Amino acid sequence: MLDVAGLTLTQAEKEKINHPNTGAVILFSRNYQDPEQVTGLINAIRAARNGDILIAVDQEGGRVQRFQQGFTRLPPASRYAQNPELAEPAGWLMAAELLAVGVDFSFAPVLDIDCGVSEIIGNRSFSTDPALATQLSSSFRKGMNAAGMAATGKHFPGHGAVALDSHLTLPIDERDLDAIRAKDLMPFKQLIDEGLEGIMPAHVVYPQVDPNPAGFSPFWIQQILRRELNFNGTVFSDDLSMEGAASVGDFPERARLAQLAGCDMILVCNNPAAAEQVLEALPVTHDLVREQRLERMRGKPQMKREQLMLTEKWQQLSSLIINHTL
Repeated sequence: MLDVAGLTLTQAEKEKINHPNTGAVILFSRNYQDPEQVTGLINAIRAARNGDILIAVDQEGGRVQRFQQGFTRLPPASRYAQNPELAEPAGWLMAAELLAVGVDFSFAPVLDIDCGVSEIIGNRSFSTDPALATQLSSSFRKGMNAAGMAATGKHFPGHGAVALDSHLTLPIDERDLDAIRAKDLMPFKQLIDEGLEGIMPAHVVYPQVDPNPAGFSPFWIQQILRRELNFNGTVFSDDLSMEGAASVGDFPERARLAQLAGCDMILVCNNPAAAEQVLEALPVTHDLVREQRLERMRGKPQMKREQLMLTEKWQQLSSLIINHTL
């Protein structure tokens, strides 16, 4: 999964999108002007790809909402604790609006438990209480699914207990496996049991458990996630350009180790040269199981944006979320 620089595609980006190792494009705020423009950009991305491609975005709400003008402004996840009945409608609204412009999925919901120390997670978490975070994130996912969107839980096995930001450095979480199981794994376990389609591991090291950051750890991905929790969906690496990934080597090495650990799709964002290195360095492989997992991430839009905005459901829910949560 790679990114593009602006509001339209360059010729070089079209060629990169059609590389046999490209499987998805993630969009950022810089790629968004208004719903019409982003629909055109997504159509151009699909046209540049000689085959299937997935389109993703981070549209959690709060401070992580890449598309704002022309979209319902969603609150941070922590706000739903005051109005638990709004979590499912908000998940539907977020997903329906994205699907209507051609996005397949948003990297949501955040399943991290807020432990009061992490500025990068903070109010992106549904709650400090694992049971409430589990309930609210489950409702939010149900709303996403009802709109036709698969969900991706992040950041496995939990990013909420470290103060440092893995975009800027490599956080260390000194808790043991029992402590993490008792608290942080609760929402992951519940949503996996309910059929969660995707998971993104954290660029965090848990040295009492394994010396590698979770996204590069066969223990976390294969032993705990796949075997113990029986997760059979897609594992997305977190962005390999983040400083939390730098400890394991250069970009081709990061990608190789993430794949070896069990990641199905590798993210390389905000560094076009690094993305090219990874595209060229990784062997082109065909893996039927991986392709089936990724196929579950494909969006199932129910209507175009103009139709969506005429529906009574959208009009009611959009005003409900805005009036109750802002």
